[in-house]
Amino acid sequence: MTRLTHTDPERNETTSPCSAKPQKAKGESRISALMQKGEETTAYGTLAGISLLMIAFGLTQSRPAELLAGFLRIIQSTNILITDYVALGGIGTAFVNAGLLMLFSVLLLVLLRAPFQGIGVVGVFLMGSFGLFGKNIYNIWPIICGVWLYARLKREPFREHVYTALFATSLAPVVTEFAFVLHLPGRTGLPLGVLVGICVGLVTPPLAAHLKCVHRGFSLYNIGFTTGIIGTVVVSLLKSYGYQTGFNLFWSSGNDSLFVSFLCLLFGFFLLLGLALSHRPLEALRAIFRETWQSCADFTKIAGFGPALINMGINGLVATGYVLLVQGPLNGPTIGGILTIAGFGACGKHVRNIVPVLLGVVLGSMTKVWNINDPSVLLAALFGTSLAPIAGHYGWAWGVVAGFLNSSVALCSGVLHGGMNLYNTGFSAGIV
Repeated sequence: MTRLTHTDPERNETTSPCSAKPQKAKGESRISALMQKGEETTAYGTLAGISLLMIAFGLTQSRPAELLAGFLRIIQSTNILITDYVALGGIGTAFVNAGLLMLFSVLLLVLLRAPFQGIGVVGVFLMGSFGLFGKNIYNIWPIICGVWLYARLKREPFREHVYTALFATSLAPVVTEFAFVLHLPGRTGLPLGVLVGICVGLVTPPLAAHLKCVHRGFSLYNIGFTTGIIGTVVVSLLKSYGYQTGFNLFWSSGNDSLFVSFLCLLFGFFLLLGLALSHRPLEALRAIFRETWQSCADFTKIAGFGPALINMGINGLVATGYVLLVQGPLNGPTIGGILTIAGFGACGKHVRNIVPVLLGVVLGSMTKVWNINDPSVLLAALFGTSLAPIAGHYGWAWGVVAGFLNSSVALCSGVLHGGMNLYNTGFSAGIV
């Protein structure tokens, strides 16, 4: 039996469409609580295991000296779009960095005793996804501290804002730019980078809550829309003082065989574990595929963690297949896009609502001036599945239209924030 619930990604709270709750006997409530605790332990343990798999894979690809040199490069170099950590720091550094960010996110959720939700899976996977191109073990901390400070000023538990803290790190390149790239006078770069990062984290929660009303939940990347606006303000201020920001293009290729093997093993693991944890997997998957809600529908609550894992595995394989089908390379950014689609398989995306958006990008490639496997277009397709709720709510045809439009807007919206917002497609999707 499934229970329909809805998770607000800006707050750590779950609301049900039914206001009245049946009364349970004391013994029954205790048993239910123990079962829920066991499921949470399994789910968080699985996420920690996936994080360790990423780290282990990275350790097999580089020697310790190469890892250290790679970390120094990704921390001190510009991280604006598109900075492929595989090209900049090496395969080992990229995956160890991504795995460490995922593991930190899991530990943070556990330490805060955050109830397990689908949006938590998304938060962990987004940290890992962009840990391959843009976020690193240095530049995320000031922004997270800024959100913590906001919670303190509001006298609210940080647990209620922890997901916003994880998502707000999409502006992590701002910290790096101030600290190492802009060459500010004296030794002001490092403290200014920390200060600007804290300010970004401080203003993101209230802005995100307000701006969600703009797109009414039809873009899953609400924080990307919010940080796109914040990034535009930051870049405008920098330009008014004579500092120029531009776009990067660190873009690797030639590792498809290695990465295909890794991704197939990873998503195969999702499928097998999901089947092992599911009581009636086909029935649960049908419940997921029927979801047409706006915003993030929590599939872990609707169908359970096992079926959500199966959906994540299916999403990951579909996204990997798309990149290979259009003859794009598997590298840090494209694997980041694939992992993002897989992560949202726990909260909002399934094959029925992402395929129409991808088809819209394919249709655009037939009539527009760019190629389907250009770097920016590949990322616009993968991350453009933020608009999956349009396909789910209004039908596949409007999903195609949304993907078609977003493939153009995403290529132009980055000029506003100078590539500082890693969730650029979340910004463009909010506009679309």
